[in-house]
Amino acid sequence: MEKEISILEENTIRSKIHFIRGQQVMLDFDLAEIYGYETRRFNEQVKNNQERFDEDFRFQLTKDEFENLNLMSKISTSSWGGTRKLPYAFTEQGIYMLMTVLKGELAVTQSKLLIRTFKEMKHFQIFDY
Repeated sequence: MEKEISILEENTIRSKIHFIRGQQVMLDFDLAEIYGYETRRFNEQVKNNQERFDEDFRFQLTKDEFENLNLMSKISTSSWGGTRKLPYAFTEQGIYMLMTVLKGELAVTQSKLLIRTFKEMKHFQIFDY
């Protein structure tokens, strides 16, 4: 279920784009926030449409990849003290596919902003060393 959130600015979106495995990606918890979902609900929507998200559209980060991003405070922990799941990374194509899964006015508005941001960022390629 969508909740009311403000439309994010392009610079805020850019700060949520990471370079992993040689490509620009966004993480599930950031996308959930952008689209107005709890991360768990967002991932349920994706899981219910799993056939749309091949490995080149979405992949789960390794522990090392996630630790290298310095975002450990963003991952959910369980009541028993350990992390539950590492986040999923969505490639540009995976983000486009989200448009076919997530519904509502907010989803349409945010999807357009994401597409424009990725298009703009193609001019600023980041190289993986």
